[in-house]
Amino acid sequence: MNRFRELRLANGYRSQQELADVLYVNQTAVSQWERGSTLPNMQMLLKLSELYGVTTDYLLGQDKQTSSGVQIPVLGSIPAGIPLEAVEDIVDWEDIPDKMTRGGKQYFALRVTGDSMYPKYLSGDTVIVQKQPVCESGDDCVVYVNGFDATLKTVRLHSDGSLTTEPINPTYAPRTYTPEEIKTLPVSIAGVVVELRRKVKK
Repeated sequence: MNRFRELRLANGYRSQQELADVLYVNQTAVSQWERGSTLPNMQMLLKLSELYGVTTDYLLGQDKQTSSGVQIPVLGSIPAGIPLEAVEDIVDWEDIPDKMTRGGKQYFALRVTGDSMYPKYLSGDTVIVQKQPVCESGDDCVVYVNGFDATLKTVRLHSDGSLTTEPINPTYAPRTYTPEEIKTLPVSIAGVVVELRRKVKK
């Protein structure tokens, strides 16, 4: 038995139409979810879990415990210019404690590819990233450069306003961008890595 109706009411949405307006879907879809005749797609399940502050398992009635976390998508790539909630390259899901999201903090996860950040990060690792447009010098960040997919690099900030994206693997060269290049290319921070998760095969 799913919990769509009880969670809607518990979160102050008195009517199905009220929730539908928030999610930009029609009322019929909400009604079908609550009757159990259809289920939301994974992107909508994520939106609902974030809205209610519960896991998708709890939302679907598969977890009898009260929620203590939220699920975030693990993205295989993050194309520049596309809002994170619209990225469809979801390769997995990760649970994070709900206390991490207090104060409106937002997170996403990224699947590491390549070896430019070896040995700290291995290809196939998952990094939990706090979504934010600024960082401190020395932070490992997800960075957009030249409008391409986001890349994982250590960011060094300099007093003259320039920025260096620095791989850990010495076979790759760091790249420094002037303040003008940061504006014109552009170079921007998508988020800062706060946790590394690695699955070890048994």
